[in-house]
Amino acid sequence: VAAGYELGVGRAVPTTAAVLALIGVVTGAVALKRSRRSGTHLALPWIVVALATGAIGVIVGGMHGANAAGGPNTGNGVVGALFAVVLGVIAVVLGGLSLARYRRTERAAPVLSDS
Repeated sequence: VAAGYELGVGRAVPTTAAVLALIGVVTGAVALKRSRRSGTHLALPWIVVALATGAIGVIVGGMHGANAAGGPNTGNGVVGALFAVVLGVIAVVLGGLSLARYRRTERAAPVLSDS
């Protein structure tokens, strides 16, 4: 295997952050879909996962991109860090939108009394 195609620490960290952020985008989309239903708490775990993995992607990708020496195509993971930040922001936005929609539907849901 050529030296430029090995997966070292320089590429593994931002790749892992980008995969986590991608998981956040998928769970954020699922949470946005499930938050439309009122009276169910099915969306809340998906919202938490989307917000957490998105934030991790933004933080790790941003830190790695800021500390990486060189630019794209140097093997330092700059492009992976950029993808992690972009996907992380998308995941956080989707999680935030679904959290706002979840709260709005929970307030609008009728309260059932026992009497």
